[in-house]
Amino acid sequence: MISCSWKETFGFECLTCGFQRSMDLLFHGEIWESIRMFPATIPLLLTFIFAGIHIWKRIKYGPRIIVGLFSLSAILILVNFTVKHTIA
Repeated sequence: MISCSWKETFGFECLTCGFQRSMDLLFHGEIWESIRMFPATIPLLLTFIFAGIHIWKRIKYGPRIIVGLFSLSAILILVNFTVKHTIA
């Protein structure tokens, strides 16, 4: 795994700390552990997959769906970051 330069420099986790480990867990079939590690992993993956499909084959409400998925991802990232730093 690539180490987090933000954490090494400032001493606390960045907004996306846990994403690599969450992806690893997801690819090994440990879905719930992946969600616990970094809740935005699956919505982010869906956003990128859907955006790729939309670029390839235009979908009627594609841009709205992409914005919705990205917004959900951003909210989950911010909530996860806040919870990690509030509890710790």
